[in-house]
Amino acid sequence: MPIPTRLFALVACIGLVAGCGKPDDRVVIASNADAEVVAALRQALDAGGFAGQYLIQTLGTAELSGKLLAEGTRLEADVVTMSTYALESAQAVHPMFATLDFTDPRPLGGDAKYFRPLTAQEGAIIVNTELMKDQNLPTPKSLKDLTNPIYKNFLSVTDLRSSSTAWLLVQALVSAYGEAGAVDVLAGIYRNAGPHIESAGAAPLRKVRSGETALGFGLRHQALADKARGMPIDVIDPAEGTLVLTESVAVVDKGPARNPRAMRVAECLLNARPTLLKTYPTPLYAGERVDASLRTALPRVFPRPLTTVLLAHHQALADEARKRAQ
Repeated sequence: MPIPTRLFALVACIGLVAGCGKPDDRVVIASNADAEVVAALRQALDAGGFAGQYLIQTLGTAELSGKLLAEGTRLEADVVTMSTYALESAQAVHPMFATLDFTDPRPLGGDAKYFRPLTAQEGAIIVNTELMKDQNLPTPKSLKDLTNPIYKNFLSVTDLRSSSTAWLLVQALVSAYGEAGAVDVLAGIYRNAGPHIESAGAAPLRKVRSGETALGFGLRHQALADKARGMPIDVIDPAEGTLVLTESVAVVDKGPARNPRAMRVAECLLNARPTLLKTYPTPLYAGERVDASLRTALPRVFPRPLTTVLLAHHQALADEARKRAQ
């Protein structure tokens, strides 16, 4: 029995979406952001008139970085929010990001042509004040202090092979002591951490919070939030200084058919800064203000550009330190 013309057209449309009207035309945003950041981005987009017009796909930092390097402009996403060093490394391999057509707001660290920072993550020594007192442990003032054998099995840190939080630690050590000195100090830190070398950046704080360990190196903003909630958590900015890793937004250059709307979405994401600043208290743009009590005492900038190549080199240093710690 022949298929009626209208029914045939319907079947063809279902089977061949590309040939029957437009496919999903939402702006696709690929992001490695935490849930709290994604929530702020959604709020900014919905308030800015983009409700229902975007799709946020969250991926791990390593996975998204690999996709950027492997796929370039073939990436499914139109917009990316990602570690700035990964964006810069991908752009160096195969220019894939469009020059931004908006200038405001202007970043404090210079006006990058193809990305704008969204958040800044800092590391710090985190202590459980009650447990430190119960165990009669001295309060460390530096990262080097964490090598003191008195902290053995009381310390929690992260593995640089799986967490960028550890890169904040390694950068601070290399800046202060050079590469050879950093390996020596890191070996002592790993020796004291023992079984508490974690794969997730939030894990040291979770262990310090629960009392499984007395101190650790973790994300500063998360520890500050616990302290503000009245938990027995304190934050120590190490004498070696506080390094920073920024996350930024960029537009994948898909040409004139997709770039304009992706550009407006990227611009709208920056409206999330007032909300993000409450969680990540580091000013990134002119006019932003943060309570002095929340700002790090010794901000530092790593003397070399952060790239995936440098990350791999520092991972090798951390691997050597871990071998020495055994």
